[in-house]
Amino acid sequence: MPGPFIHDIDPIIFSIAGVHIWWYGLSFGLGFLSAHLFLRRNRERLGLTLCSVYDLTLFFAIGVLIGGRFLIVAFNEWNFYREFPHLIPSIWIGGFATHGLIVGGAAGVLIFCVLYRAPVRRILDVLAISAAVILGFGRIGNFIDGQIYGTLTDLPWGVQFPDVEGFRHPVVLYDGLKNFLLVPILLWVRSRNVPAGRVAALFVILYAILRIPIDLLRDYPNTLWGLPNGQTLNIIMVSIGVAALAINIYRSRSYQASRQMTPRTEDATTAWRPYALAACCLIPLLIPSDATRDVPEEYGGRHPGLVHSSIYPAIAEDLKRTSESGRR
Repeated sequence: MPGPFIHDIDPIIFSIAGVHIWWYGLSFGLGFLSAHLFLRRNRERLGLTLCSVYDLTLFFAIGVLIGGRFLIVAFNEWNFYREFPHLIPSIWIGGFATHGLIVGGAAGVLIFCVLYRAPVRRILDVLAISAAVILGFGRIGNFIDGQIYGTLTDLPWGVQFPDVEGFRHPVVLYDGLKNFLLVPILLWVRSRNVPAGRVAALFVILYAILRIPIDLLRDYPNTLWGLPNGQTLNIIMVSIGVAALAINIYRSRSYQASRQMTPRTEDATTAWRPYALAACCLIPLLIPSDATRDVPEEYGGRHPGLVHSSIYPAIAEDLKRTSESGRR
């Protein structure tokens, strides 16, 4: 049986003029691209034009990025960012919360559906499946990043993560596997011709309730309302999902098999949209990690030659100080 793994993976793919491209950020780009392709395959089912598919992907991607960033800034690391508000837009030093990605993506979809009068529950059902893929890729990025780890373990697949003692549970791999396994489950549910909105509600419930036992093995640095941040948000998500499922079941009493929607007539050219989508897939490549990092300090051991600069400021002491003050 293989022994424990020593984590020494270089988190940087390559660098251009002092700007680094990260494996973690690549997971966002792959996720957005997979969501777009999945929407294109299902656009007739949703009654969307090709231009609308591009627009929906853009709303979704921008919502994911804003939501993930907002939760980190407003909750997880507010003590740091209230002292350094000019760094809030600096995604190249990291900081995106998983639960915020989900909420932000859903908000982007809702805004799109209001503006375009699109079927919100149907679209959420399709994007719930894409979200599971995105979150699965994201956890692979987290593992390469090496900054999220679990409690100590003597299991043969334990991992010695950078900058932490002992072999730990690779909790992000557990969570990533869980996310990928949600895909066939949700596809099976959808194949049962369930009422619109059922797949999305089940995604919210299954994502959060299956993450709770995984997070019990995670070493959390922050708390929210007396519980680890992630666990508090898991409980909130389960509550929202159960409420949404209950409403969906109640409404389905008068549910009749839905007809396939007639695609709308193309009323615009895609023009600039592919370039905007490419930007949404490429910009996240600058994101190094789920949390804010002093990049040369955190990753210099795995990628020699990293230096502080105006892009990557020396913030290690400030992060430590504000984190400690937040725990008091």
